Amino acid sequence: MSADRILVTGSSGHLGEGLVRVLRDRGVPVTGLDVLPSAFTDVTGSITDRDVLRDCLAGVRAVVHAATLHKPHVGSHDRQAFVDTHPVGYAAVGPSFWGDGVYPPTDAVYYPLYAKCCELELPLCMNTGIPGPPIPAEPQNPIHLDRVCVRFPELKLCMIHGADPWWDTAIRLMLKYRNLRLMTSAWSPKRLPESLLHFMRTRGKGRIMFASDHPVLPLSRVMPEALALDLPDDVRDGWLYGNADEFFFGRERVRR
Repeated sequence: MSADRILVTGSSGHLGEGLVRVLRDRGVPVTGLDVLPSAFTDVTGSITDRDVLRDCLAGVRAVVHAATLHKPHVGSHDRQAFVDTHPVGYAAVGPSFWGDGVYPPTDAVYYPLYAKCCELELPLCMNTGIPGPPIPAEPQNPIHLDRVCVRFPELKLCMIHGADPWWDTAIRLMLKYRNLRLMTSAWSPKRLPESLLHFMRTRGKGRIMFASDHPVLPLSRVMPEALALDLPDDVRDGWLYGNADEFFFGRERVRR
């Protein structure tokens, strides 16, 4: 294959077909991969077949991964299929946003999810902090994760969307449990509390991960704010990229 070639997975689907069509029209060498044959699919096979995928990647400079499973497939595919299909998989739960906010993370209704995530070594992201919409906030108090971390010490668990107004509780829990992380998604970097920045500089160098809230918080706004924070370069690099790379893509299992 040409070294300039682009691989598009899911090339028989609506998105993949459109991508292949546009790339071909622009004269870009492209290979389409899908389990179903079509005029836009050059290789018929599954991305979960490592031999097929290895052959397709030879000489490719970029991959556009459109062979995705998403919300409509939850009822028709098991969790393992999501893990096998996506380059990285994680589960996400907002306790305030479902079940009328009556199920805190300690409720046994979550236990099958925790157990499956442990079995698959699949990271789990859970909303913490008071949510913006007018819905119950108490289920997202991070103190509920105390019992979760005790009962599932092998669970790779990340608090997302900050932890306001319970930042100090979240920090104390991360000091206590090595399998627990926090993501500053949906928070303007200049609004992060000093207690969290101090934790990032000291005992929590590898525990805090960055994310924006695009398009509400576009990168054009949050990146200059992130660069302006009083953080050592290695801490900032870990926050912006390295910590998430290790947590979501790393193979080392986190233990309490």
